Amino acid sequence: MTHGFHPNTHTPYPGGARGWRDTASQYALLPLRVFLGVTFIYAGLDKLTDSAFMQDSGAGSIGEMMRSVRDSAAIPAMVDLALESPVGFGYAIAFGELAVGLGTLFGLFARLAALGGALISLSLWLTVSWASDPYYYGNDLAYLMAWIPLVLAGAPYLSLDAVLHARRRHD
Repeated sequence: MTHGFHPNTHTPYPGGARGWRDTASQYALLPLRVFLGVTFIYAGLDKLTDSAFMQDSGAGSIGEMMRSVRDSAAIPAMVDLALESPVGFGYAIAFGELAVGLGTLFGLFARLAALGGALISLSLWLTVSWASDPYYYGNDLAYLMAWIPLVLAGAPYLSLDAVLHARRRHD
């Protein structure tokens, strides 16, 4: 059995360098990864299966939503770009959310998936939820901030990235 030492008292930790605290630190981002992964998978599937959403116009459509936020967006030109093909934009967002969610949940290209999630959240914050007042009523900013630790850390544990990394090191 290996022993580490407590940094302040130089007394041994049984079972390893830091025991349960190291284990907790290693897996600290896992709940965030699961939450964001499942949420983005759900968001993508919800959009893809909602026939009203994938329309140029009408109640609940992507086109109507984009037109309603155009004048209050931080960058109206982004909304104008989306309005050139609202349905295409809707599919791009839905498939992007699905890819980000799957990559995040399974930890495959986790940093790239997290960057994609951050960019989706940033674009939605600058357009759809920009006018939320006070700002904390808009959830896209909170999602953007939640993605940043995963962009920085990736998914080093319980992930396909970790399996691939271990396989490369073994070869």
